[in-house]
Amino acid sequence: DEEFHTAICELLSDWGSTVAEPEVVAVAIVSPVEDALTLGIRDYLDRMGMPNRVYAPESEKGQHVLQLLAAEGGEPEFPLVMDMGKRVGSARSVRDVASRIYGRPADVDVDRVVDVAIVGAGPAGLAAAVYASSEGLSTVVLEAEAVGGQAGTSSMIRNYLGFPRGISGMRLAQRARNQAIRFGTQFFTGWPVTSFVAGGVDDDGNPQPHRLCTEGGDVRARAVVVSAGVKYRRLDAPGIERLVGLGVHYGSAMTAAREMEGSDVIVVGGGNSAGQAAIHLSRFARSVTILVRRESLAETMSDYLVGEIRYNPRITVEPCCEVVEGGAGDDGRLGWVTTRDVRDGSETRRDCRGLFLLIGAEPYCEWLPGEVARDKRGFVLTGRDVPQDQWRDGLPPESLETTVPGVFAAGDIRAGSMKRVAAASGEGASVVPLVHAWLDPSR
Repeated sequence: DEEFHTAICELLSDWGSTVAEPEVVAVAIVSPVEDALTLGIRDYLDRMGMPNRVYAPESEKGQHVLQLLAAEGGEPEFPLVMDMGKRVGSARSVRDVASRIYGRPADVDVDRVVDVAIVGAGPAGLAAAVYASSEGLSTVVLEAEAVGGQAGTSSMIRNYLGFPRGISGMRLAQRARNQAIRFGTQFFTGWPVTSFVAGGVDDDGNPQPHRLCTEGGDVRARAVVVSAGVKYRRLDAPGIERLVGLGVHYGSAMTAAREMEGSDVIVVGGGNSAGQAAIHLSRFARSVTILVRRESLAETMSDYLVGEIRYNPRITVEPCCEVVEGGAGDDGRLGWVTTRDVRDGSETRRDCRGLFLLIGAEPYCEWLPGEVARDKRGFVLTGRDVPQDQWRDGLPPESLETTVPGVFAAGDIRAGSMKRVAAASGEGASVVPLVHAWLDPSR
């Protein structure tokens, strides 16, 4: 019975991800148009596992929300957001919604020093949070966007241990988040770390806490795990950047996929994330074209994904191809792109209502100070990868430790890591014993 119940629930959950609008709504958004901000708010809520829907101001639900706002003496400034507690407010950014629902770092007592602060809530950060808090360490997680990182946008991960039918990145991330919360972890999403001040030592030689600064408050911690992951490289092509959120998306925006019903869509990228995005989009779009600069997908994508794509009648793969320009249609949203064959330089203009860019991997580390050593691409160096002239007392840092004592790195942001969900989760779990050893050298 238990296995039957689990299978049915998983099937219903998979079906739910293909439905344009949820039957149960936890957060209502009122907006006259679905602009880039509204879409960003929906994508954030979707990735946080929070059912939501957009209502027009003149709709019955929209009028109800406007009446609640008027009763509080507020002026409508769209988009408006009403949460489960029927609190209504204007959302000028995704961060406004995040702080209203999930709080802000300033909620941590300013005089409190936590045992470990984790920057980034992807697979590595989530695993570190679960194992650190389950072993009694006070743990705070700071995430710039939504829980799950890049993996959280994957529609279906089929090669993760223990899930023979596969699991969506969002569901995997939410399960891990709920698990960590049960052990006492505090999460703050939508608050990127803007700067980091490494703790020194006092006059007695005792380590002082590190300080992580955000626009929503600072967090002090005795140890820090850097698991901020990577971000997709921006496409430097005329007309593309101004259409971000209006048909152009970096990563696999789960909300945007529903907007592609009956449209022609292009996915740029040859990694697993691009393959998973294409398969998910094919549930809605009329056609999905994958563009890669290489000769084939097999060079960069897992074999099981290559096979699924090959037998999907809605997906076409065009090798040795790149996007060089984009433009808007009559409605101000993406209407067309120009592609170039890198072999002969020939260009083709094609109609397109959705462009999903999953190219490159740049580490999210602008906030790290210079004393945290990185390689020429910006990835954080740990263990024996650290140059010998930066070793302490002639010894290299621990395997996942950086050049700053008490600061560790795990997951995609670490130089030499394998860019896979399971590998990142393993590193997140493996870093916790090192944190324990730093906090209590007698262990």
